[in-house]
Amino acid sequence: MFVFVCAGCGAELTTPLSEVSLPVHARQKYGNGAQLPVLMQSGTFAVDPDPWGGPWRMWDEIDPGEAEARGIYAPVHALSDSMTGASVIAPGDIRGTRLIPEKRGGACCGLDGADGPNMACAACGLPVATRVDDCSLWQAVRLSSDAVHRVPVDGIHAAPLSWAELAEKGETTPPFEPIATWGGRLGRNHYWSWSPQWEAAAGQALAHLLVASQGQPVKVPGGLTGDVFQRALDALLPAGPPKRRAVLAGPGQPSPDEGADILLVPVHPQTGQAWTPAGPTAPAYLVPLPLGVWLWLVSPQPYLPVPASGRIPQDVLRDDPLPLLPNCLFRADGGTFQHTLVRLPAVRSPRLRTILKNLTQGTPADLF
Repeated sequence: MFVFVCAGCGAELTTPLSEVSLPVHARQKYGNGAQLPVLMQSGTFAVDPDPWGGPWRMWDEIDPGEAEARGIYAPVHALSDSMTGASVIAPGDIRGTRLIPEKRGGACCGLDGADGPNMACAACGLPVATRVDDCSLWQAVRLSSDAVHRVPVDGIHAAPLSWAELAEKGETTPPFEPIATWGGRLGRNHYWSWSPQWEAAAGQALAHLLVASQGQPVKVPGGLTGDVFQRALDALLPAGPPKRRAVLAGPGQPSPDEGADILLVPVHPQTGQAWTPAGPTAPAYLVPLPLGVWLWLVSPQPYLPVPASGRIPQDVLRDDPLPLLPNCLFRADGGTFQHTLVRLPAVRSPRLRTILKNLTQGTPADLF
């Protein structure tokens, strides 16, 4: 457990927090006018290894060697030149700060952090953090790595949960959810949609799947996994019979067979490490998925009502009304896809460069 303190005066700025992995959807911009919830679970923080926010430098201003030193292997529109290593927390866990009114940014419904740190230490006035809560952005506070220090606090230091514990007790992430919108002339509203977290998770995984494909057709499991990935894979890879096969693998699942070329595996929510198979197995490419998404894919929850006679038991779904479903095909998050793919060295290949170019110019088939 840690408490973050001001680097200028030592004042405490947060409640005690434990470190976890940065969520895949941390940089996601979702829809238009959507009111997204808080990014981080209360009582936790995650370190963002990449810079975030302004100032920005256009791609033609950056030497390719400098970009590769920063882990960027393909052209992007612009790169952030801000500090790396910000600690991301829930807004409710901040203490002893005040907003800087003139640092509102270009937001329309809240704060977007475009003008840099917009929160100052209440004790000494040092800018220490950036609050983000604008529409279509996940709500969070980003503590500047050069303006705060983290200090260990006394207490129980629990070891990360084991994979077996996560498989048994881990929280699933439903693939569908209601999306709230900011109030307008007609007041607050919401619509039923694919989960933004699933779209971001698919964007990251799809980048890895394209690398793992080696330019050959890929087949993923049917059902929901196929709904999420197969349409995009068929559109972005050459046509023909599948030559590489992806399967779900992880804790509590049967050992992957030797014919699997690609394993869709969970990422530990505390350590950020992907699950790896134990013992000697044929080499396979590991494609990371957030634990909650992976758990739902391996054990999907029923959506259809279960027929029953007599009095309906408490655990049986009623058939009035029918479960709501999205009214569109699944689309991976394009921003997360691009952010992931340009950071994989394999993106230097001409085929992946072409996919990136098409994404910026409007990929056909309405995939993102």
